[in-house]
Amino acid sequence: MPVALKTFDRLRDAAAALGSETGARYFGGGTLLVRNIVEGSVQASSMVRATERAMTEIRPAGSRFTIGAGATMAQIAAHPDLRFLAPVARAIGGPAIRNMATAGGNLFAPYPYGDFAVAMLALEATVSVQSGYSPRDVPLDEFMTSAERGNRAIVGTITFRRPDSESAFRFVKVSRTHPKGASVLTIAAHLPLSGGRLSSPRIAYGAMAPTPIRAKAVESALNGKTLDEAGIAQALAVATDGCNPQTDPFASDWYRREVLPVHLKRLLLG
Repeated sequence: MPVALKTFDRLRDAAAALGSETGARYFGGGTLLVRNIVEGSVQASSMVRATERAMTEIRPAGSRFTIGAGATMAQIAAHPDLRFLAPVARAIGGPAIRNMATAGGNLFAPYPYGDFAVAMLALEATVSVQSGYSPRDVPLDEFMTSAERGNRAIVGTITFRRPDSESAFRFVKVSRTHPKGASVLTIAAHLPLSGGRLSSPRIAYGAMAPTPIRAKAVESALNGKTLDEAGIAQALAVATDGCNPQTDPFASDWYRREVLPVHLKRLLLG
């Protein structure tokens, strides 16, 4: 069955069209949607997209950055103010995929994908969600498990915290196929220091639950501690708290639980 592509100049018009047609799907970079339609795992009568300029812009704003949901991984990897995110963007697919894959689309990537979303969770991101004509800001950790994410909501922008320094943000993707395989697990960490001790750290995991999650037990165990063997010991003891990994062709749930503390330790000790 043919699938129509409908283009709108404004995001709100695209959101209205998406809401008015049951068989419509939002088209960002197309790396996931087009494949799923071709394979038959997703049924669609039309694809809706928006060409609003803000959708592809990357804007610094004081202590935070705002990225348009349509910005590609290639744009992010090349941006001079986002050097700390370049390893994250480059961990997603090969060059052809990075030229199409978008920041917003990655928030909807199925398990065990969504590595960029893991980084955004660690950086305290919020998303601007367009529903009809009324956009609203939602914390990303709330959005990842909300009904809106499952109901084909359109994300317009992603705003996130600028790390205190490049070394304060750390990221690792564990994969069996390098350099562009699916995740066995992913860890992102924002580790601000005050007086030599961690102050409100944020840790996020990918492929350790049905969607990317924050490791809140680890965050609590690290707060106020030093980044050394003694300081991270309690965090490693609770590393898998709240995790619910799956078994898939890349790794078993048992293996993911076993290796997570190993990679978390390496990440924290740098």
